[in-house]
Amino acid sequence: MIAALNHAVDEIESHLAADPSASVDVAGLATRLGTTEHHLRRMFASLAAMPLSEYVRRRRMSLAAADLTDPNDDLLTVAVRYGYGSAEAFGRAFRAVHGASPGDVRRCGGPLRTQPRIRFHLTVEGSIPMDTRIAQLPALRLVGHAARVPLTHQGVNPHIAEHVAAIPAEETMRLKALSDTEPTGVLAVSDDLDPDRAEGSELTYLHGVATTGTPPDGLDVIEVPVGTWAVFRTEGPHPQALQDAWAATATTWFPSQPWRLRPGPEIVAMLAFDADAGTATCELWLPVEPQ
Repeated sequence: MIAALNHAVDEIESHLAADPSASVDVAGLATRLGTTEHHLRRMFASLAAMPLSEYVRRRRMSLAAADLTDPNDDLLTVAVRYGYGSAEAFGRAFRAVHGASPGDVRRCGGPLRTQPRIRFHLTVEGSIPMDTRIAQLPALRLVGHAARVPLTHQGVNPHIAEHVAAIPAEETMRLKALSDTEPTGVLAVSDDLDPDRAEGSELTYLHGVATTGTPPDGLDVIEVPVGTWAVFRTEGPHPQALQDAWAATATTWFPSQPWRLRPGPEIVAMLAFDADAGTATCELWLPVEPQ
């Protein structure tokens, strides 16, 4: 996967050099690299700490900044070259990346926030093994109470916490009685995630359980087809240990395994929780397919 990501960066650079105004066909790029758009975007965002779309935007504006040093091109010419219909629209996009206007850069040379070309490298530590298993699940339903919430990368997501707190304890017990398949118990389900996993992007969060039966009326339902899952067991401070494991799947596990992510919900099953110590034992379920 590391080689595929570097090939992706090379293709993006060639694409921007040939036609900086054209959008990048990420789906076609993923196909040429022998993977899927879903997996490529997730791995890039996890390893680069920014969405693929954001990287392309920053690189495009970095190249535009270099073009502004050519006195033979007026601002409108540069704007059109990079796909903008007016100098004003180009100026807004340019300032959003660099914090300065194109005119400022042309007069003073800066300030600039240039995005360097990314290169990916895999450092194998091997000192912290990941407790992982591969599981096959039948077709099932994830049922419970869902809400649209913004994505938060670190710490407790206050929108999720508010949603769960509003669900009465007796309703959670009713849901728990419906659980009849793995993952067992009450689940935290994230579905319909932004492919780039951008901070603040919306996802569907469901507080519920997995069942193969027909759920009662009044519950939100996510249909899950038969498939393969990678299951990561985590122990430690909650939610930090879980979030660290989530990140490590991209930086450590997937680059060295013959599996890739496939579209589908991402599920957390809490096996044990110590409120006094603030620690938990969890299972993180990610939908996968052979690479």
